[in-house]
Amino acid sequence: MTLIVEVRQQLGDFSLDAAFTSEHGVTALFGRSGSGKTSLVRVIAGLARPNAGRVVLDGDVLLDTARGIFVPRHRRRFGYVFQDARIFPHMTVRQNLGYGRWFSSNAGATGDTARIVDLLGIAALLDRRPAHLSGGERQRVAIGRALLSAPRLLLMDEPLAALDDTRKAEILPYLERLRDEMRIPIIYVSHSVAEVARLADSVVVLAAGKVEAIGAAAEILSDPALSSPGHRRDAGALLEGTVAEVDIHHRLTTIALKTIRLMVPGCNDTVGRHVRVRVPSTDVMLATVRPENISALNVVAGIVVSTGFGTEYFSDVRIDCGGDILHARITELSYKRLGLKPGMPVFAIIKTVALENL
Repeated sequence: MTLIVEVRQQLGDFSLDAAFTSEHGVTALFGRSGSGKTSLVRVIAGLARPNAGRVVLDGDVLLDTARGIFVPRHRRRFGYVFQDARIFPHMTVRQNLGYGRWFSSNAGATGDTARIVDLLGIAALLDRRPAHLSGGERQRVAIGRALLSAPRLLLMDEPLAALDDTRKAEILPYLERLRDEMRIPIIYVSHSVAEVARLADSVVVLAAGKVEAIGAAAEILSDPALSSPGHRRDAGALLEGTVAEVDIHHRLTTIALKTIRLMVPGCNDTVGRHVRVRVPSTDVMLATVRPENISALNVVAGIVVSTGFGTEYFSDVRIDCGGDILHARITELSYKRLGLKPGMPVFAIIKTVALENL
């Protein structure tokens, strides 16, 4: 799948001038509220006409203002999941799903009701009405309805933004299954680092209506300059590895990265599974000698790659740990006391409880 998007649109005082190409998997449109994410996805969906632009999916031209082409939204065969579920309150879950199936032009894999009901874990909800569902359950039904329309592309506009942390934790595993099992290309709009780190293959960073950066999720979310549109605590490293060991007795999982291993909380994983680990830079301490008799289980040797000062009181330090790059955000005073400089050996101390495999 190749999606080409080029949009120029004036919305009052706000100017949207953005372009990107998405090749496969989950592409996240990421940035602060008001950066233009929703405006851009509405153009892709055919819900808005820009002043100028193109939208092309696998060679099929859906929008080309220069040639006067505008394919209406109902002919684009895109699924759209909004921030609020928008399922019909007078229908049961089964009827809401049937409404999505009604729009499907084929009965292929994505039109298989039983498969999608199982994928989203909503079999027990089929005879309920939306008033008797939790927020997370309503969103799963909305996703199921979108999938049953057999979309060529799924657009998800802040689908978890209206949910509390408990409901987000409930629905994220289903979104992972959707990504891994359905193989439908997804444009995922979010301002949450945690969601993007867990779901996205590639990231398009938007700021003030323009594309600030494009790249693989691990690359973009590990860049201190770009990883925190919402809050500076979002900065950190996104690492990829496999589950090496599960310690049921101590409820810990060991993740093997390129050359190092990290312990993370929990013991519900399967050995050999590919996972991501998000290491927040504010949860990484540095030492010039290996510490002893401390509670932290993750002490990793590395070499300082670079240092840089933020706009406030901190310094961002990049550490190469045998090919795995960690980021530490420390105070200017700590930086001076340690005498840090590129090429210097250090030890990174990471609290186990600060980590989560994704």
